[in-house]
Amino acid sequence: MATSLGSNTYNRQNWEDADFPILCQTCLGENPYIRMTKEKYGKECKICARPFTVFRWCPGTRMRFKKTEVCQTCSKMKNVCQTCLLDLEFGLPIQVRDTGLSVKDEVPKSDVNKEYYTQNMEREIANSDGTRPVGQLGKAPSSSDMLLKLARTTPYYKRNRPHICSFWVKGECKRGEECPYRHEKPTDPDDPLADQNIKDRYYGINDPVADKLLKRASTMPRLDPPDDKSISTLYIGGLGDTVTDGDLKSHFYQFGEIRTITIVQRQQCAFIQFATRQSAEMAAEKSFNKLIINGRRLTVKWGRSQAARGKEGSKKESVRWAPDLILYLDCLELFLHLQL
Repeated sequence: MATSLGSNTYNRQNWEDADFPILCQTCLGENPYIRMTKEKYGKECKICARPFTVFRWCPGTRMRFKKTEVCQTCSKMKNVCQTCLLDLEFGLPIQVRDTGLSVKDEVPKSDVNKEYYTQNMEREIANSDGTRPVGQLGKAPSSSDMLLKLARTTPYYKRNRPHICSFWVKGECKRGEECPYRHEKPTDPDDPLADQNIKDRYYGINDPVADKLLKRASTMPRLDPPDDKSISTLYIGGLGDTVTDGDLKSHFYQFGEIRTITIVQRQQCAFIQFATRQSAEMAAEKSFNKLIINGRRLTVKWGRSQAARGKEGSKKESVRWAPDLILYLDCLELFLHLQL
């Protein structure tokens, strides 16, 4: 597609000449002393097609050589590594990150629109302080529970391994241990993970790795709030002998006003009643499956509704129940239900 002389001149003047790449810890490797080759205007960016400075290095012993695939402008627009195109903060594909943050930042794919979009983003990058992403991603919340659960907290150096030796697969490799490639059986060619595309990963569409992670996220256990809006009580199980009401209060007071904290020591559980339903929902969302107090992982569930208690009303109406005994029976019933 023909472009105007002005746009060609602008793009030529803005070819990238960088001194160091933007990389994640996995692609950089575990060796703190690394040697890189730098080739000025070595290749075209696989996204915007503008020449950029290409860096090439070996991330470690018995690893394959890696190089930058996209320019730094495209990397900053999506806040991704220049080599693997995974998010720099969470180590996840762009499709997963944008889904978790509810962000829809579509980069144009046509040549003219892509150039115009890139020019605008370059101006925004130049006017920013460099501490936060730009565009729609910069306006999104910093994180979400789904991303925190899926995020990789340690580098995955296994991703830097050499490719499989095609001669070994055919039984014709004569290098033996000196072969720089892996002598392993290849994966199933019908496996979706065997068909990955760098442009699909950058644009956040048809990414098999992202699809796998999103399916994993959909099967994760979650705590849905009950339909009865009058319920503002949370059940906390697995207290043991070390967790006290003071420990519970010091953790849950950040979510809102607490009316009562009732501990049933015999069943090692507690009921925390909040003043508002909104505070209870926030506490349940922030504490479910990640509440650890004094080294103990605690169970967080919603308390029972008045309607559920009303099913046993015939017994409780005929007998004058003590409040502590009622709480004990409720806790015992919920404890047995969780065991099943």
